[in-house]
Amino acid sequence: MENSRLQKVARLIQKDMGDILRIEAKNLFCGAMISVTKVTVSTDLAVAKLYVSILPLGQISIEQVLLLIQKNKKTLRNALAQRIKHQLRIIPNLSFFIDDSLDYAENIEKLLKQK
Repeated sequence: MENSRLQKVARLIQKDMGDILRIEAKNLFCGAMISVTKVTVSTDLAVAKLYVSILPLGQISIEQVLLLIQKNKKTLRNALAQRIKHQLRIIPNLSFFIDDSLDYAENIEKLLKQK
């Protein structure tokens, strides 16, 4: 079980990274709507896993948006550091993953309706 400090850090990263992704979406991610759905932080605060939900706009796919996020990871980490530098001594390395919990729930609902 995570302790309360890790949970607070995860919530802080989730809130600030959500704002950063919303602001930078037009410039860096072809206008795709990106929201951070879950953040897990390692016990030493060195690594943060961010699960994102992506709504692509136009011709770009979810995988292409995730690649753009991976490509701009350094810029995003720097923007996060500027926001949380007074709360955390170490800015964690960021790893981004697609959150598929909505697809999973939709699949379960579809299976339940079949029976």
